Amino acid sequence: MTSPLFIDSIEAAVDHVLDTVSGDIVLGIPLAIGKPNPFVNALYRRIKANPARRLRIVTALSLEKPVGKSELEQHFLGPLVERVFEDYPDLLYVKDLRAGALPPNVEVREFFMKTGDYLGNPAAQQNYISTNYTFVARDMAVQGMNVIAQAVAARGEGEAMRLSLSSNPEVTFEVVEKLRNAGQPLLTVGVVNRKMPFMPNGAEVEPGFFDLVITDPAGTHAVFAPPNNKVSLADYAIGLHAASLVADGGTLQIGIGSLGDAIAQALIVRDRQGDAFRAILESLCPDGTAGRELGRFDQGLYGCSEMFVNGFLKLIEAGIIRREVFGDVLLQQLVNDGEIDEVVTPAMLSVLLRHGRIRSPLVPDDLRWLQHWGILRPEVTLEEGQLAIDGKRLRNDLVDPENLARIGETMLGGRLAHGIFMTGGFFLGPRDFYERLRTMPPQELAKIDMTRIDFINQLYSEDGTQGALKRVQRRKARFMNTTMIVTLLGAACSDALESGQVVSGVGGQYNFVAMAHALPDARLLMMLRATHDNKDGLKSSIVWNYGHVTIPRHLRDIVVTEYGVADLRGQSDGEVIKRLIAIADSRFQDELVRQAKAHGKLEAGYELPERYRHNLPQALEDRLEPWVQAGLLPDFPFGTDLTEDELKIVRALKKLKHASQHPAEMVTLILKSLWEGKEAPLPYLERLGLADAHSFKDLFVRRLFANNL
Repeated sequence: MTSPLFIDSIEAAVDHVLDTVSGDIVLGIPLAIGKPNPFVNALYRRIKANPARRLRIVTALSLEKPVGKSELEQHFLGPLVERVFEDYPDLLYVKDLRAGALPPNVEVREFFMKTGDYLGNPAAQQNYISTNYTFVARDMAVQGMNVIAQAVAARGEGEAMRLSLSSNPEVTFEVVEKLRNAGQPLLTVGVVNRKMPFMPNGAEVEPGFFDLVITDPAGTHAVFAPPNNKVSLADYAIGLHAASLVADGGTLQIGIGSLGDAIAQALIVRDRQGDAFRAILESLCPDGTAGRELGRFDQGLYGCSEMFVNGFLKLIEAGIIRREVFGDVLLQQLVNDGEIDEVVTPAMLSVLLRHGRIRSPLVPDDLRWLQHWGILRPEVTLEEGQLAIDGKRLRNDLVDPENLARIGETMLGGRLAHGIFMTGGFFLGPRDFYERLRTMPPQELAKIDMTRIDFINQLYSEDGTQGALKRVQRRKARFMNTTMIVTLLGAACSDALESGQVVSGVGGQYNFVAMAHALPDARLLMMLRATHDNKDGLKSSIVWNYGHVTIPRHLRDIVVTEYGVADLRGQSDGEVIKRLIAIADSRFQDELVRQAKAHGKLEAGYELPERYRHNLPQALEDRLEPWVQAGLLPDFPFGTDLTEDELKIVRALKKLKHASQHPAEMVTLILKSLWEGKEAPLPYLERLGLADAHSFKDLFVRRLFANNL
């Protein structure tokens, strides 16, 4: 590995890139927070101003500080954005892409987009790349990428400097390997951001991994930190059902957002408030709780997810994510089988000897292996055929019980080393999430491994060496994914509308679906809210059919809505339909039954049992409200960056926005505001720019806002 070129100026680094790479630049940058925004902006400005050069950006999830669509939202968001996002610099290409103002010599190709943000944007829709997460490295190479740039965390200075890919080791390693193995020219650029958490293990690299390391202080800025979303009662109901399907001693994958927080909180309630958890679940399950997991997490869980989110961190802090896995197939299998545990004993040596993992007498390779895993102390050496430590020698014999006991007294470690309880590909979270990672004790941080997506998202590997290890580590896996639409035959649509307009992307969903079917004791939980509401009115999220699918019906497994769990694996089409209708919103069940019968997929005389005919929001609220009042299901289980006043303003603005899409509701609000004539507190009006309202429009909006507080 050669020494990199260190440059302390972003502009000088851009000069170097433009001078080194002739012709078009195809720039690959990580998804989400791993983008080196100041460097990307400087390069974009240069090429935008020079029509003779062309730039193609290949990436995903380009994040932008919240921007209000209305004047009210803009007034409200200003102070909040300044406080929460601090000096985070927006990406200039995002601004231009959203405005339809990208210059003709620049194009942006993304394989995952911020949910719903680019609907109706021709450039973004036309340049979207549909691909599985595990194929991203391959497909970035197909784009002709010749520069890859990433924000990196750093420790130390000069020759002692160490770098970490931090939040985004998931694709970079594989991209660099593929391009260099193919002989394609690639300039690698690391931009130091001192506010990025330094992650050890798989994310840590020598500076020489990069051709160019930029140390300009301008590269350091706040990490993009979206505030926690409110967890709705529907989210909680889904999370509670999902939590009851997680097996102790198993493996967990969850995602970001309010649903991920709901699952994490439900798992914590299950572990700490077992009686309450069972009572809540009994109120939610018309068929009872037989077959559900209701007990504490005595063994704990192993987190393995492409996205390491705040919910996982809270589960670590709660002591639920604590099941350690080890990077050796036999060692892990022995732990799984209960032949050994994390505490090192002389008997562990006997077990390893019996299984042929070590020999007696030990050879140097055995000694190194035992020391790596913390079974023998690092001070133990082999001297003239004997085991030595601190000047004391013992026979190199693990068979003789007396000698083995002596070895145990002086040479054994305390616990197995290098165990990992959380494996992730990238992370994203609120401000306190990053701060916790920055300040986490080293011995705890060492249990978190940010690593390659081709390790996390699939069982096989190109060299065929990792499949067995992943299988023994990922026992009892529960892969939890969200979707937008599920058809009555079990297909799921998660990334695009029927029109083909892309909402977000496939991401790693298919990968986890495939793993759930490949692992013998794994299950896939496809989660969705039973209805969705937009300008076209309330719609069922369970439908007869849909014009586009992300996951085909032959990969159906478990579907969860706020109204229950439908286990579809191995079931006939008719039974699948019945189970899905049973967890649909009751306002749409009769029509779903009619459609299924009309297509000959449900017997003519079928009647939905009465116990499933009460799937309504009010009934759900009635069941969960006592537990909300008891403090077990708070709006923000893991805190929020918003103040209490800001939360009140947000609630009122959301009501207004919803009403604006539903004329009948808006008429009701108008009449109510004219009749009641309430006034909002002056600080709220000042925050929204309504304190000095004079126009009829502003006065009218002011009255509507006041009556929605």
